[in-house]
Amino acid sequence: MLLKKIFIILTGLAVLSCDNDTEADLYSDTPLNQVTYNNTIKNIITENCIMCHSRPPVNGAPIPLVDYDYVKSAIISNELIERISSEDPGYLMPYGGPRLPQFKINQVIAWRDANYPE
Repeated sequence: MLLKKIFIILTGLAVLSCDNDTEADLYSDTPLNQVTYNNTIKNIITENCIMCHSRPPVNGAPIPLVDYDYVKSAIISNELIERISSEDPGYLMPYGGPRLPQFKINQVIAWRDANYPE
């Protein structure tokens, strides 16, 4: 029984560590110096976060990410960048999903570094 549990855990970890990037996941048409909330960040959040971080949040999500102010606040106060950048499946967002492609993480970081342009 213990071996079966260990096998299941190891199999789950192996699946989570698989990388399924496609060529489209590896780059973006938006240069990092042109990232804004409306042309880039909103789409990343809608595609990857809003299913749990809606208003009201569901599935145990602690905060909504439904507009500019919520997303900005999540970066400043709720470790959003640390969560999407994590390699730890227990801490990583989106929860239970694959890690975002690095170029999308870089876009969120660039948005923060540019002082959150709308």
